[in-house]
Amino acid sequence: MKLQRKTKLLSSAALALVMVSGAVNADTIRFWTTEEQPERLAKQQEMAAEFQAATGTEVQVIPVTESDLGTRATAAFAAGDLPDVIYHPLQYALPWAEAGILDTEAASEVVDGLGQGTFAPGPLAMAAVEGGVASVPVDGWTQMIVYRADKFEEAGLEAPTSFANVVAALDKLHNPPEMYGFVAATKVDENFMSQVLEHVFLANGVSPVNYDGAAALEPAATTEVLEFYKAIAEASPPGELYWKQSRELFFAGQAAMIIWSPFILDELAGLRDSAPPTINDDPTSSELASKTGIVTNFSGPSNPDGAAWGDVRYFGITNDADTDLAMDFVKFSMDEGYTQTLSIAPEGKFPVRRGTADEPSKFSEAWSMLPVGVDRKAPLGDLYEQAMINEIVGGLDVAKRWGVAEGQLGLASKMINSQVINRVVRQYIDGEIDAAAAVAAMNEQLAAVE
Repeated sequence: MKLQRKTKLLSSAALALVMVSGAVNADTIRFWTTEEQPERLAKQQEMAAEFQAATGTEVQVIPVTESDLGTRATAAFAAGDLPDVIYHPLQYALPWAEAGILDTEAASEVVDGLGQGTFAPGPLAMAAVEGGVASVPVDGWTQMIVYRADKFEEAGLEAPTSFANVVAALDKLHNPPEMYGFVAATKVDENFMSQVLEHVFLANGVSPVNYDGAAALEPAATTEVLEFYKAIAEASPPGELYWKQSRELFFAGQAAMIIWSPFILDELAGLRDSAPPTINDDPTSSELASKTGIVTNFSGPSNPDGAAWGDVRYFGITNDADTDLAMDFVKFSMDEGYTQTLSIAPEGKFPVRRGTADEPSKFSEAWSMLPVGVDRKAPLGDLYEQAMINEIVGGLDVAKRWGVAEGQLGLASKMINSQVINRVVRQYIDGEIDAAAAVAAMNEQLAAVE
C-alpha cells in the first residue's frame, strides 16, 4: 500500500531500483531506541532475536541518544532514510505526525488490531490524531505522592488524594525536626520543581495553554494552587529543595509526604546500595517500603476529578518503513514480547497495555512480578500490596500533560523550560508578592514565551 503511494513520485528506472533493493532487504528492518544503556540494549537485542526466530525478519537495533533524537529524525526524514520503527518520547508524537515522519494509519491499525480497550486511555489520548493515533503507546510512568501510610493510619487520616487531604495531614503530622509534613520542591533552576508544579497545577485543572496557544491562568483556580503550594512549602525544611533532599528525608523517616517518580520504588525497598533507606540500621531492609503508600491521581478544589502527571513512550512507525514488517514488529513487542519489553526497566515502565481481550490483566500481572533493583532484585509484587500496584498502574488511565490535548505541547514545554512559573511561585511562597501579583506576573511573562 505504501509502496504504491511512493511510486507516483518515482521514474520507472528509479522504481525498478527500489524494487530490487527492497527484495534484497525485505527481511530486515531498522529500529531506533533511546534505551541505549548496555543492559537495556541487550534485552532489546534479545527481543529482536526472538522476533526473528518467530518471523524470519531481522531487526537491527540501533541506539540513539535521546537528546539527539529530534535532529537525527529530521535529518533522516529529509534524506528519505528514516528507520522503520522509532521508540520515542511523548513530545515527538504529534509534531512528527504533522511533519509526515510518522505513518499514523499504520500505528492506528496496530492499536485497533491489538484492541483499543486493552490500552490505558491516557496514553492513547495523548497521541490522538484524526482517525486514530500518531504512534503506539509502549510504556509510561506517573509521578506519585509518596507518603507514610503507617503514620496516616495511626492519625486516622485519609490518603493524600486531594489538596484538602494533604493539608489535613500537614496539620496532624508536621512536627519538625522529627517529622516534616512535606518536602516541597523549591529550587527554581531544577527541572524537578517544574515537573512537580505542573502536576499540582494539573490537579486543579489549571493550564497556561488552550487550543489557540497561550492562555491566561484562571485567577481563582491558580490562587488555590498557590495557597496549596505555600502550605506544603511551609511544612518543608528551609533551603533550596529538590529531589535529593526529599528522598533523603523520606528515607530517614523525617518526612510524611514527598512527590517523586516511580524510580524510587526499588530504592525504598533497600535494593540499591547508592540510595539506601536510613530509617533503621539495615540499608537493605524493606521496612520503609512496607510502611509507604502512593497516590498517582490527586485533585484540587476546582477539579474534583484530579489528574496524574504522566510520561509516556511510543513506537512510531515511519513513512519510510517497510510497513507490514514494521507493524508486525510493533505488534510482537506489544503482545507476545510485551513482558520482555517491560522488563527493560520495570520500575519506570508501567504497562500501558494491561492485557488482552481474553486476559484483561495479563500484562499488568506479569509486570508486577518482574524483578526490579540494582544491587539486589525482587518483584514489585513481593514488595508492595496489590492495592498499591493497582494505583501505580492506574495512574496512566488519567495521565495528562500541559498542551497535549490542545496540540500545544511544544509551546507548553517552552513555558515550562523558561522556569517562569518556578520563579514566581518561589516569590509567592517567600512572601515577596501576594497571590494576585503572582498570577499577574505569570500571565505576563508566560504570554511573552514563543
